[in-house]
Amino acid sequence: MALPRMTPQDGIAWITGASSGIGAAVARELAGRGWTVAVTARRLEALERLARAAEDLPGRIVAHAGDVTDAEAMQRVAEAIESIHGPIALAFLNAGIAAGEGRAIDARTVEAVVAVNLVGVAKSFFPVERRMALRGRGQIAVNASLVGYRGLPGAAAYGAAKAGAIYFCEAMRFDCEAAGIRLQLVNPGFIETPMTQGRRFPMPFLLTVEEGARRIVDGFERGGFEITVPRRLAWILKVARLLPYPAYFALMARFAERGG
Repeated sequence: MALPRMTPQDGIAWITGASSGIGAAVARELAGRGWTVAVTARRLEALERLARAAEDLPGRIVAHAGDVTDAEAMQRVAEAIESIHGPIALAFLNAGIAAGEGRAIDARTVEAVVAVNLVGVAKSFFPVERRMALRGRGQIAVNASLVGYRGLPGAAAYGAAKAGAIYFCEAMRFDCEAAGIRLQLVNPGFIETPMTQGRRFPMPFLLTVEEGARRIVDGFERGGFEITVPRRLAWILKVARLLPYPAYFALMARFAERGG
């Protein structure tokens, strides 16, 4: 089945986790390419600032506050967006948080990170997926991370949630394809956002958030299942996934020592 690559003529874009970082930058990039972009996060004032700052772009940004950990709220947001602005043609499910660097890992940390980065994806995914399925077309992209490829030092909560998001997309691709929906997996590496500021470990191939957003939106337009940003780091980590455990653990121990 030929899956669609949606355009601004097909409807609007919806981005969760759009108050800052990658979500806000992708919203600006899409608006710059003519999209009407509905942005969602808990902080309405940040969304409204983002919308005002985009007033000179070819498209526009509109704010719809919501919490991705609340399934009923996400259902209401999707309904409100479509009733006001028209069908959601492209959804970028981006909301995510990270555990603070240096914080001791515990069950509460894992629960909080997974609630946003994995379960929050599902609570945003199904309201829009069902609407697209009824129309027989649409495009959904989920922001995971290259960190989800394999266990990394200090990333137990964040990496586990992102690995779950990768698996979720791989599994749901079959259902989406049958419904005429293009599902894409976005796996960024290190991008200059509030999440990476102040981090003391090595961040190879670090990109500005604007460059990262441009490459991600290029990936939406290009199609294909996985969008990796940057590709060089992705290939290094893909090779690392093939290493046997003793070699992999030794390599990661050296990496951790460099960061210390």
